[in-house]
Amino acid sequence: MSSLNLDDFTDLIERPDGGTRRDAEERRARFAVPPGALGRLDELGEWLGAAQGSVPVRPVARPRVVLFAGDHGVAGLGVSKRAAGTAAALVREAAEGASAGAVLARRLGVGVRIVDMALDCDPAELPAGVGGHRVRRGSGRIDVEDALTLEEAEAAFLAGMAIADEEADAGTDLVVLGDLSVGGTTAAATLVAALCGTDASVVTGRGGDPVDDLTWMRKCAAVRDALRRARPVLGDQLQLLAAVGGADLAAGTGFLLQSAVRRTPVILDGVVSAACALVGQRVAFRAPDWWLAGHASGEPAQAKALDRMAMDPLLDQGVRVGGGAGALLALPVVQAAAALAAELPELPEPGAEQPADEKQGATGVPDTADTADAADNADAAPADDGTQSARGADGVVGAEGAER
Repeated sequence: MSSLNLDDFTDLIERPDGGTRRDAEERRARFAVPPGALGRLDELGEWLGAAQGSVPVRPVARPRVVLFAGDHGVAGLGVSKRAAGTAAALVREAAEGASAGAVLARRLGVGVRIVDMALDCDPAELPAGVGGHRVRRGSGRIDVEDALTLEEAEAAFLAGMAIADEEADAGTDLVVLGDLSVGGTTAAATLVAALCGTDASVVTGRGGDPVDDLTWMRKCAAVRDALRRARPVLGDQLQLLAAVGGADLAAGTGFLLQSAVRRTPVILDGVVSAACALVGQRVAFRAPDWWLAGHASGEPAQAKALDRMAMDPLLDQGVRVGGGAGALLALPVVQAAAALAAELPELPEPGAEQPADEKQGATGVPDTADTADAADNADAAPADDGTQSARGADGVVGAEGAER
């Protein structure tokens, strides 16, 4: 029996500050840019302000990519083009800066944290900084056995929570959550099908490197068989993760829930992080208010999970590569929303006295009426002692200022 009480999250997780969001909406209504003209960027800016408890919203200055890595025994059935037990190669590629996600993170100036939860390799083969949280070497084959023992699932869940705390304590103000796994999409599809009450064929996709029909049928069969094992434990989310999830999925779920406790916004990447989020929603119904769907990956299980959580992906570029790449593409959109919400000028209050230095407008050109008044005054009053009049040597009012 697990000593971890997931029901505590229901009390610990609050929604982003509703009062702050209303303040952000009222401030947005005063912008010179018409309401609705910025589309979804308005909504994102208000969401960020509520998450931060700040109006105007603060810039997203310290984002971070967190990738949970693991191998899944179900990959041995031939459900993917990638060979079973080869997730370590994905980890090395990302750590060396050669993956799509690593390239985007480098371009955006975002740090990447990779966490080995259940890679099927010797820890000595991995890059420095990846280890320290592994709960086992590879997860079990979910069509015939549990992915984890209950104790291993709890350890992985707690590891995810601890990493969320570490990131929050380090000042991370937004996380991009992804995975590096082989067989992870099969486990994710099983979790989504179990929680949504759908058949295997509805949630089974063809992966980032699309598989042929025969491979897809094997994957459907694996999800179908795993579903039979998942249904008896649907009422216990930790048991569900142990039965048909995996260490990386358990860690991702713990990370998402603890991030919500710590009021840290998260952008979800693909189907694996979406499955973790769906499990998290079953644990604490307010938790999804802290998460954004970065992009549509094309995986049917992701679409099903996001629909169940009423989340609309920010982008749909057909990115299937995983490793946080799709969600990283959405990060500049979120940062742009924060900048617009913070920096767009507000219209003056009706009847408010406009400061004298603002009468010249944004270009610095004097107001037309003021210019005419100045010209009349200059004609009426001759210069003293032969000095230059207000018109200047060439007789043009404010010529130097107008050229500016």
